[in-house]
Amino acid sequence: MPQVGAYEAKTRLSQLLAQVARGEEIIITKHGVPVAALVPVAGFRQPDPQAAIAALKAFRREHRLAGLSLRQMIEEGRL
Repeated sequence: MPQVGAYEAKTRLSQLLAQVARGEEIIITKHGVPVAALVPVAGFRQPDPQAAIAALKAFRREHRLAGLSLRQMIEEGRL
């Protein structure tokens, strides 16, 4: 498990977070003594873009505008 000093962690935080997002665990030290750990959140997973697109397409198939145009909806929203 890689270790980084607190100062280095502060200056490279975005890079360290990218490593953690890929599954690495990083120990942060202060004067050589471990004080914290950056670890991935348990049970969290990135949403699958393909699944989101499929869900949107399914929603569009089930919900129609019933002849309304975009212009009509904009005007109705302004009332």
